[in-house]
Amino acid sequence: MELKINNQSKHFQADTLSIQSLLDIEFPQKQNGIAVAINHNVIPKSNWNNHILKETDDILIISATQGG
Repeated sequence: MELKINNQSKHFQADTLSIQSLLDIEFPQKQNGIAVAINHNVIPKSNWNNHILKETDDILIISATQGG
């Protein structure tokens, strides 16, 4: 499966991926402070396990950082 994540194409071996599965691959050590939008719609964290991604999805992953 090829997905567009933060304007970059990435290839994954899985035929289906949920948002949570994608984050487990891309951010294995960080699960807090992340927001995900699919096709310009923010997906609540409570839906990450159930939302199945499609190759046509435009995925934006934002990670909060500390600083000032």
